[in-house]
Amino acid sequence: MDMTDTTVPPDASRSDVRGGGFWGWGGWGRDLLLLACGIALLFAFSLGRRALWEPDEGRYAEIPREMVASGDYVTPRLNGVKYFEKPPLFYWMEAGALRLLGAQEWELRLGPALSALLTSLAVYAAGRRLFGRRAGLLAAAVLATSLLWFGIGQVLTLDMPLAALLTAALLAFLLATREPEGSRRRRLLLWAFFAAAALATLAKGLIGLVIPGMVIAVWIALFRRWRLLRDAFLPSGILLFALIAVPWHLLVARANPEWAWFYFVHEHFLRYTTKIHQRYEPFWFFIPVLLAGLLPWTVFLPRAVRDALRAPEAERQETLYLLLWAGLVFLFFSFSGSKLVTYILPVFPPLALLLGRVLAAGLEPRGGRTAASALAAIGALFALPLLLAPLFHLDPRTAQTVALLGGFRVAIALAFLLLGGLPLGLVLTGRERSLPAGVTVAAAVLLTTLGVAVPAFDGQQSAKGVALALRGRLRPNDPMTEVAVYRDYFQTLPFYLGRRVTVAAWKGELEFGTGVEDVSGWMIDEAELARRWQGPRTVYLVRDPKRPAPPFFSSQPGRLLGQFGRLQLFVNH
Repeated sequence: MDMTDTTVPPDASRSDVRGGGFWGWGGWGRDLLLLACGIALLFAFSLGRRALWEPDEGRYAEIPREMVASGDYVTPRLNGVKYFEKPPLFYWMEAGALRLLGAQEWELRLGPALSALLTSLAVYAAGRRLFGRRAGLLAAAVLATSLLWFGIGQVLTLDMPLAALLTAALLAFLLATREPEGSRRRRLLLWAFFAAAALATLAKGLIGLVIPGMVIAVWIALFRRWRLLRDAFLPSGILLFALIAVPWHLLVARANPEWAWFYFVHEHFLRYTTKIHQRYEPFWFFIPVLLAGLLPWTVFLPRAVRDALRAPEAERQETLYLLLWAGLVFLFFSFSGSKLVTYILPVFPPLALLLGRVLAAGLEPRGGRTAASALAAIGALFALPLLLAPLFHLDPRTAQTVALLGGFRVAIALAFLLLGGLPLGLVLTGRERSLPAGVTVAAAVLLTTLGVAVPAFDGQQSAKGVALALRGRLRPNDPMTEVAVYRDYFQTLPFYLGRRVTVAAWKGELEFGTGVEDVSGWMIDEAELARRWQGPRTVYLVRDPKRPAPPFFSSQPGRLLGQFGRLQLFVNH
């Protein structure tokens, strides 16, 4: 089947011609520029307002910092300990940011934010190519203003760059199949597919190959498009993949004989098939994650899926490709023995495209009223508890959250009311066609408000406060001064201090690394900490008072220098 012409909606080509090409009204360039500016403003507003949080942001800042400090970009290390859980692409990206831009929070989060932005632009381009200009614009708006996509775009973690690369790979392959066989554009798109898959493999391992391969294989088999197997195994594409993905694997294996077993067996096979990482969640775990993470657009999802399944012949293969992409990734991670909220980020771009498609077609009055009513209920569900919280007796944890929010509590409640009220008002006044724009504006207001409020939790989620207090007391390379933590490892602490810390009576995720080389100078047991505490060195001890105190505190507690958020700082002399 030749999909080059039959699957492009007539209005898409007409808009480009009428708009004066690339930069005219409705042109690709103008749309991309306006989208980039709008989404960048949304993401940048709160990008650097808060400290790095435990544990992921500290980890993914400290490993690149140690790479820059040591000059070793092959073997990742965390607090001086070999750390083989992930490949290095994200570390390299952050190390580049550290060298070029510095160590500010917004600079470190720029990579994930740009990944979220560029993926939104890619979704626009693919949506416009597949379903028309309006669908592309709405798909980009849906993705950028979805709660989880926006939230992870503000977090220093590798899941957003991974989602961006998987999206680039899967969209490139789909768009390549629409080009004539043997054409230059088809070949370029296929090379983009292999390059993006290789980079995804360098970002988070074999998943960069498994997910695109799984989606494409099932799609080819479903529609019996066996000739596409030649594209999936394009020799020049495989060579390109190998040139990008293989060299680091060879270098790290040569430098670290113990790497291969831990990386391939422990971190891939055992992570997926067992509960070894103690991140087990029930099979249905990602259902509420998806429904909440897609807010406020969740209310349109049933219609989008229904219309995709009933798509006309000209669009059926594309819509089912997107459904397979979302569904197979969702099921793949649902079967995993290790689950984290961020794992299903790759599901969001195909769903955004399907939502953009159905929203562009327009909602009938009944569908618009149903969606607006659902949003009104959701807005009230979140707003009323926030407004009425002081009137009720709350459990200590909830009361602490309300107290930390302070005046932001009312602002967030009003933003939720806007999310519910603005769409409902549009529908009641007969402006259903403006409903997507109204939801976009209300979602942007809500996300901005949440972004401004979140730094209130820095004291509970980051060691930045105690690190700033320590900086004035520490001298570089002073062998008689030491910073230690007990039965824990606060991941943000070494990054903000710019030095590794001594970790006592804890190994956690560093257990494998502590067994393959001598790190006994700073990964110590309880008895060694007691000896150092009572010795001539000046030892600063950082601890969480909710955890048990060291036994020697009963006879020699040292001096409390202060409480910084949830952490306490002691000194032995």
